[in-house]
Amino acid sequence: MSDIPIQSILDSEQTDSNTVTKVYLASDHAGFALKSVLIRYLQGKLGFEVHDEGPWNSERVDYPDYAWPLTLKVAQARKSDPNSFGILICGTGIGVSLVANQHAEIRAALAHNIFTAQMARQHNDAQIICLGARVIGQDLALAMIDRFLSTDFEGGRHASRLQLMSKYREQYE
Repeated sequence: MSDIPIQSILDSEQTDSNTVTKVYLASDHAGFALKSVLIRYLQGKLGFEVHDEGPWNSERVDYPDYAWPLTLKVAQARKSDPNSFGILICGTGIGVSLVANQHAEIRAALAHNIFTAQMARQHNDAQIICLGARVIGQDLALAMIDRFLSTDFEGGRHASRLQLMSKYREQYE
């Protein structure tokens, strides 16, 4: 993927005003500052209903205590509203992605750039994006969130791969 100026991505994304996208955000202490920026950004955009699932300060916390409840909320919300997504943030994004992927109905993708954020939705139908606050900067995070939330699942051969993933998981439940 070519380098696209971040501001041009932010300017070009438009949200369908007839569809409300619910976005649930949670972090650990390392991701608290970035989560706060993303919340303010999303609250300023039309068509987004934003839910802060904690923590509410930067004191040390354990990421599973916030990642798992958010994962449950996103899974529940998506049963009636496919426009519900989650954003999880920790220092690297690895820990929160491991937690979220424990849920059988959730696909959480760790993304490090705009391309991986897009592919998480387009090819993998991810419902939660995981970010590393110590790995990416604020401007890149904003652009990644825009791309993730504006990209549709492509289906086709990718849908059959998701079916295979479900089949394999069922063998071990």
